[in-house]
Amino acid sequence: MTRPISKTDLEAYLDEALPAERMAEIEETLRKQPELAEQLSQINGRRDAGVHTIGEIWRRHRLTCPSRETLGSYLLQVLDDEEAAYIQFHLDTVGCRVCQANLQDLASQQDAKSEDAAPRRQKYFQSSVGRLKKE
Repeated sequence: MTRPISKTDLEAYLDEALPAERMAEIEETLRKQPELAEQLSQINGRRDAGVHTIGEIWRRHRLTCPSRETLGSYLLQVLDDEEAAYIQFHLDTVGCRVCQANLQDLASQQDAKSEDAAPRRQKYFQSSVGRLKKE
């Protein structure tokens, strides 16, 4: 059973700030319930008129999102436990798609750099064979 769709969910739906599963759930419900589609239309109209809530501004400017640098530190596991727990909550429970995409991008960059480093390290070792003095 799906959970009820709140006004906050609809606002996040318009911002495409929900996890993909929840977005699909809301879209399916919008097709079945015209009154919900009308509510979404009213929210959109209010936004077009320039009326914004604090929550909307908070979400739109991603004030709770960690910086890309902090996500990189999280990936390297150098954050303290409390900050790492918050980022884990933000990624898993909140389901922030922007931060998930940033983390995935950072992880792929890290993998590419480690793949590039192995051949370079091997070349360094090969080029220094016989040049190191024995004690």
